[in-house]
Amino acid sequence: MSSSRKSTIFTDYCSILFFAVLVVATAAAQVRPPKYDLQTEAKMKGIVEELKLPPKGSEHEVAYLLVKDGTDTLDVYLCPKSFLDDMGVTFNKGAEIALIGSKVKENGADLILAREVVNGNDTVVLRDGKGNPVWSSRH
Repeated sequence: MSSSRKSTIFTDYCSILFFAVLVVATAAAQVRPPKYDLQTEAKMKGIVEELKLPPKGSEHEVAYLLVKDGTDTLDVYLCPKSFLDDMGVTFNKGAEIALIGSKVKENGADLILAREVVNGNDTVVLRDGKGNPVWSSRH
């Protein structure tokens, strides 16, 4: 076999290998969101530090709160921003909230998946009693 033919085969092999690695890396990056776990459900209270919204044009991505609970700051995942907009819900910095949510881990970090949030006189229901998102039935 000539050296140019070996070089072509090697180049083709490297291209296929690169493509395979790219496909695997892309699949790994598309990790499923954490699942609500009724076993870790708890009631909590805290002060809203910040409402984190997805970038403009990504309204179907999840909005979440940074909530101060004593000395801890919790990441409280709510729902897609578009669902908050549909309900006309906002969270102001410094507001005291109470919530029911599931404590889960994602990529080694602790976070809360909110099922229900009480903000002043408003109660926002984000998930049903089994932890299933209520927004998925609306969109």
